[in-house]
Amino acid sequence: MATIVSDPAGVRTSGPSPCVFFGVDVASSHLDICSYGASAAKRIANTPAAISAWLASLPAGSAIAMESTGSYHRTLATDAHAAGFVVYLLNPRDVRSYARGLGARGKTDRLDAQVIARYAAHEHRQLRLWQPQPVAQQALDELLRRRAVLVKCHQQLRMSAAGCPGVLVTLESLMQEFARTLKVLDLKIRAAVAAVDAGQQDFECITSVPGIGLLSGAALLGVFRRLAAASSDAVIAFLGLDPRPMDSGHKVGLRRLSKRGPSEWRRLLFNAAMSGAATKAWKACYEHERAKGLSRTAALNVLARKMVRVAFSLFKNHKRFDLALASGNAVNA
Repeated sequence: MATIVSDPAGVRTSGPSPCVFFGVDVASSHLDICSYGASAAKRIANTPAAISAWLASLPAGSAIAMESTGSYHRTLATDAHAAGFVVYLLNPRDVRSYARGLGARGKTDRLDAQVIARYAAHEHRQLRLWQPQPVAQQALDELLRRRAVLVKCHQQLRMSAAGCPGVLVTLESLMQEFARTLKVLDLKIRAAVAAVDAGQQDFECITSVPGIGLLSGAALLGVFRRLAAASSDAVIAFLGLDPRPMDSGHKVGLRRLSKRGPSEWRRLLFNAAMSGAATKAWKACYEHERAKGLSRTAALNVLARKMVRVAFSLFKNHKRFDLALASGNAVNA
């Protein structure tokens, strides 16, 4: 059975299968397209005009599959969905594994498009249909991602200057500008939360959990909105915080995170767990996991999962965190 790799917020494929499956390898400037069963591929520009013309040539009921690329796939996915086609957004890691499983001996844009088309054609009943998020939520997620890039650059510059006082002094004005820009982005993120329909109320429920702040709360707001009808297990799996079993026969392997979801969201939640571990609400829970022999990192990952579950429950029930109620269940949550 195929791993579910498309948007977990989508709906299961139902009804008749699409009549034609198209695989699209997406690049910044062009798209390589191949239909399932065909050996030839065509290339078009990755522009709205070229995409619109290609979509107009497709038979009704077609399915279009592509890998998630960050931003380059968005025009194609959005326009294809708006035109009424079935859209699958695939995890690149799964496509690579699928290609290796087929014994692929090379990698080109054309071959990638063929593999994507075959994957969608054979495994579409295990995939979820991609659906666009509301514009306000897209804007919020984009701000969080852009802030993450800025933080990474900031850290890299500071680390590169470590041990070189002269360089650090030279970079000081740039570091101060980084700090000012981050503050501006934080204000924009807060405003973007308020721009989401009923987002402020949901955000306040989520951030009532000790340890969850502006950034982790904003990230969870989008995830919870997308998976509002799902279980907390589905939320944990989407975030890649679920432990991955590695057992065989009598051997019980070491559990590691699946890391299937957005890495920046996991970083934010790990930081939230570090903050939460020092609070009255979560300190006993964290110490309980450490007493079981878990490393600091593993214990914080366990705590992050529990905090996400609690926040999701509060979000769904429109309630605020109550320490008196939570303290009795913190260790066994």
